[in-house]
Amino acid sequence: MTLTALLASVLEQSTPILLAALAAMITLRANILNVAVEGMMLAAAFTAIAVGGWSGSALQGFLAAIVVAILFSQLLALLTLRFSADFIVAGLGINLLAAGGTLFILERYYNSPGGLRPIAFPEIWHIPVGSLSRIPVIGPAFEDQSIIVLIAILAVPLSYVFLYHTPLGSNLRAAGEDEHAARSAGIRIERMKALSLAISGLLAGLAGAQLAMDKLHFFLPDMTSGRGFIGLAATLFGGGLPWMTTAAAVLFGFFGALGDRLQVFAIPSQFVLMLPYLAAILGLTFARWRIHLRNRPAKVTDESA
Repeated sequence: MTLTALLASVLEQSTPILLAALAAMITLRANILNVAVEGMMLAAAFTAIAVGGWSGSALQGFLAAIVVAILFSQLLALLTLRFSADFIVAGLGINLLAAGGTLFILERYYNSPGGLRPIAFPEIWHIPVGSLSRIPVIGPAFEDQSIIVLIAILAVPLSYVFLYHTPLGSNLRAAGEDEHAARSAGIRIERMKALSLAISGLLAGLAGAQLAMDKLHFFLPDMTSGRGFIGLAATLFGGGLPWMTTAAAVLFGFFGALGDRLQVFAIPSQFVLMLPYLAAILGLTFARWRIHLRNRPAKVTDESA
């Protein structure tokens, strides 16, 4: 196992987790715990394969995946902001809708409950092999990576700039930090929350498209395998901050890549598959412990003693 191969695997494994983490981070800044990222990703992955295989166009499949994920996000906005449903309950409902809906379509229209595998599927754009060979280690690791990997990397600074250096991002954060003060300042809370969900849907759509279109070119039921929840864990571990969230997502992606590489050794497959989730649990435990330390009251000493 070379360092370049490991870096390439980390990039591939981290991309859907990073996009899911950024999707959850945007809504978290609007005071929404978005557990529906998993369902948005799953719906996007299915749409990417269905539309891409039907049209013969990778671009149409890619765009359709994003549109469907955004529609799911706005369904969540409708249920919660319009009809006052609980965000977590509605989010879990979105996940069930995506899982059950994709399975229903597979059985009803494709007669293939085990998955959707088009005979021919268009290739999404990848960085040409050999184009970055002059850059040691890192260059070859980026070769043959899809354009979605590059978009995910670019999304990190863009998220930071949006949240902290634009009026719209400031209004979104204000809506999440203090609703009463934000309303007094003339900020429309519901609109900001719906916007955060729409951006979350966009990022989740990219994550789902990457899972289905990058290397696999097929859809399997539950192919997200909890990556949406791992992304949410990365967001909580990073405290909702773009750079810390990114670091946590890459860390979880590293454990996923490490698990893939460990399969060549005589290590139980269950342990290998457990690594990313174990890392997420440890990350959440550390994040909770850090919050506990920060909120712990200082010891009061008796000066008169």
